[in-house]
Amino acid sequence: MADLHVHPDRLEIHLTRAEKVLAMKREDLVVPRDSIRSVAITEDPWIWIRGIRAPGAAVPLTLSLGTWKFHGGKDFLLIKGKQRAAVVIDLDGEEYSRIIVSTPHAARLVEALRVDGSELAADGGVID
Repeated sequence: MADLHVHPDRLEIHLTRAEKVLAMKREDLVVPRDSIRSVAITEDPWIWIRGIRAPGAAVPLTLSLGTWKFHGGKDFLLIKGKQRAAVVIDLDGEEYSRIIVSTPHAARLVEALRVDGSELAADGGVID
């Protein structure tokens, strides 16, 4: 499972080696907090998927990792499991228009992203 680190100025998504291989991505994702337009929790992340997988890995309703391209841009998906909540992060001006990450700590992630950056420690907070 990817590690999520919320810093005052950015969100870092550290992918495991297996996730990098399946997503065909060499680097971890780093998103400036200024680029985050909205954050929402969903109990059914599968309805948020748009476009086609290119490149990445998918097993319907079980696993979606990687880039999904659609007419208006690209999304990055890190969705695992059928019964796990996910966080949908809409972005402005970044490589991806949307990032969808399934995590058992969805509420903590949303709360950490809503907190003013000055309230976070300099090293940020880690959300597993």
